[in-house]
Amino acid sequence: MKKLSLAFALLTTGCVVYQPVPTYTPLPPAPAPTATYQPPPPPEAAQVAYEPPPPPPVVSVYVEPPIDEPPPIAVPWAPPPMLVEELPPPPVIGAAWIGGFWVWHGTWVWDHGRWAEPPRPNYVWVQPYYEHRHGVVVFITGHWGAIGVAFVPPPRDRDFEVERPLPGVIAGRPCVGPEGVFVPAPPGSRIGIIVPAPVGTAPAVVTSAPPVVNVGMRITNNVNNTTVNNVTNVTNVTNVTNITHVTIIAPPTATATGQAVNATVPAQAHLAAALPPVVKVAAPPPASHQAIAAFARGGPPAVLPPPQPVRAIVQAAPRQMTPVHPPATAPAAAAPVAPHTVTIERPSAPEARESIERKDLGRELHPPPPPPAAQPAPNPGVAPAGQMTAPGERRERADTRSVNANAAQPAATPQKPAGPPAKPASKPAAPTNAPKNPQNALAATAPRKDKPAVQAAAGEKRGATDNSKDKPKEAEKERAQR
Repeated sequence: MKKLSLAFALLTTGCVVYQPVPTYTPLPPAPAPTATYQPPPPPEAAQVAYEPPPPPPVVSVYVEPPIDEPPPIAVPWAPPPMLVEELPPPPVIGAAWIGGFWVWHGTWVWDHGRWAEPPRPNYVWVQPYYEHRHGVVVFITGHWGAIGVAFVPPPRDRDFEVERPLPGVIAGRPCVGPEGVFVPAPPGSRIGIIVPAPVGTAPAVVTSAPPVVNVGMRITNNVNNTTVNNVTNVTNVTNVTNITHVTIIAPPTATATGQAVNATVPAQAHLAAALPPVVKVAAPPPASHQAIAAFARGGPPAVLPPPQPVRAIVQAAPRQMTPVHPPATAPAAAAPVAPHTVTIERPSAPEARESIERKDLGRELHPPPPPPAAQPAPNPGVAPAGQMTAPGERRERADTRSVNANAAQPAATPQKPAGPPAKPASKPAAPTNAPKNPQNALAATAPRKDKPAVQAAAGEKRGATDNSKDKPKEAEKERAQR
């Protein structure tokens, strides 16, 4: 028993290692990041590679336009987009550009453009009329109208019987767009879309506009001399010709290029048709030059030529002209030489030019004399060496110098030389106008106005010499009288 208790005591008195309970210290919360707003990048112009739908074959003819306004007709579907024509020069002055629009002949037929003269005096060309009304197109073809006669659109309460297409013609798409007056869409547009426009707008004004894929393009203008009868986008308009430009407006969602349009184009049909198109769908030439009669309701159908296939060509966008840099191996252009500045002293005297020319001539004919053996005394009238003098005073300075040289030589008694005098090698040429004595130095420097006085003195001396010659003759006469 004792052993068991001892063993139990030994077991209970064993070493027990206690580990401290770990304490958790939470970390401080991280600071919240400051949010910085970054604006989105500006939207770039959408560059859409537009592929126009294949246009249907076209029946191209010449239609004889009627004189005065014909009755309207109702067509079951919209006209196709416009076609592009190349305009020839007008044949005569006063010719009008007609045609180049869609007409109805059991189907939409292209009336090819041409120049024509009015059939009567004081008649002008009236553009075709298209109106979207209750899902059909109210159409009045282009015609000749008298100046001053108002074009009256069909009344809104009039009911029309829709025309039936020719046998075998597949119906097209109805108008897609608001009701009212319109023109066909630009070349290469989605078939069925119409472009709202004022009454009298030439269909050719949309030739240079980009093609449209959605509704939104419209044409506006300012008409000042029209009647003011407005009935839900229909206006009675007199045949006016003073509208020079129209404005084409379209949002970027309506055009095939994804860019907004706000352009001004000529209102005249021949000028608008001559603008470069964005999509070129060339109008085929008519198969016959014989014009067919205009469509008349209830009349016999016209014999139409077979349709001709056409295709749409997307014109390349105009490239920006970039400057062409010369290659690195090309020689550099020579630097411009700075002009050499020459200072010319202009004499104030009027005859300074004459003095310079005389000085140069005298220098060539008479070389300057050698300097004298004895240096002359300084003369206040002579400028020192190195100082510039006036051109007219150089000759006077030479005269004064010769006078001073003669005065500076000492007077000596003449002596008989031992032998014959030696002949000088060369005798300097004295100036022609040098004075003989120093007293005439002042007279030499006097201005030219004293020449008459000198000439008078010379005349008196000549008279005195003549009198001395007559004295012996008088003496002989006295002797003979005695």
